[in-house]
Amino acid sequence: MFSCVTGTHRLSWLMIACFPVLQVHTFQGPQWCKFCANFMWSLITQGLHCTDCGLNAHKQCAGHVPRDCQPDPRRIKRVFSCDLTTLVKAHNAERPMVVDMCIREIEQRGLKSEGLYRVSGCTEHVEHVKLVFDREGEKADISASVYADINAIAGALKLYLRELPVPVITYDLYPKFIHAAKMPDPGARLAAVRQGLLLLPAAHQETLRYLLAHLKRVTLFEKENFMNAENLGIVFGPTLMQPPSRDTLETLNDTQHQKLIVQLLIEHEDVLF
Repeated sequence: MFSCVTGTHRLSWLMIACFPVLQVHTFQGPQWCKFCANFMWSLITQGLHCTDCGLNAHKQCAGHVPRDCQPDPRRIKRVFSCDLTTLVKAHNAERPMVVDMCIREIEQRGLKSEGLYRVSGCTEHVEHVKLVFDREGEKADISASVYADINAIAGALKLYLRELPVPVITYDLYPKFIHAAKMPDPGARLAAVRQGLLLLPAAHQETLRYLLAHLKRVTLFEKENFMNAENLGIVFGPTLMQPPSRDTLETLNDTQHQKLIVQLLIEHEDVLF
């Protein structure tokens, strides 16, 4: 648990951070607070429970619980829709294995595929890749012998990023990047983007860096795949950047700004990271 708040504030907290929370919990049987070691009274909602590492604590002790924990891999029930930082810490990795494995497969056999990332893979196949990752983790077989269409792998990577509880560019930093996109001066815009990147949590920053380096390599085969930085920005803008509010009008108004930010990130990947 990287930060501690009660379950009633979970939604608002997710707007400004990307860390799991202690949730109000009703325990089956006697429980003791792991912070103060005292018994937790009450018939229901006796205290708070961390779904990442299993720590239990009184509500009044939550503010004193250390801000960092090591998630237990046995408690991570799936790969997709799992908080990025939680997944990375649980597996002691720099990036989610989904990102590494999908990119590796795509670069081995799909960089010249026409419309890479723009062409949708078969929905059934994409969902099957998701199921395999959730069930088998890093042992998942996503080779050509199982998924001949590389668009299924590309689609699964996009789906993974889209289903993150907090996007790669986090909710709290979203306005900063949108503001940068609106800057008329290219130098000031790039400087603002660089400043925003430095504020990303470590797992998000590393995942974004690795993904952008890959997308830059995709553009090197533009003559074959017809995917330049602008086209990739259109595809990945709404995936990597999602507004904190669900206001449809705001989302539509931000589409061009999202595209521009991702396009800039790809084009200037070598100087931004």
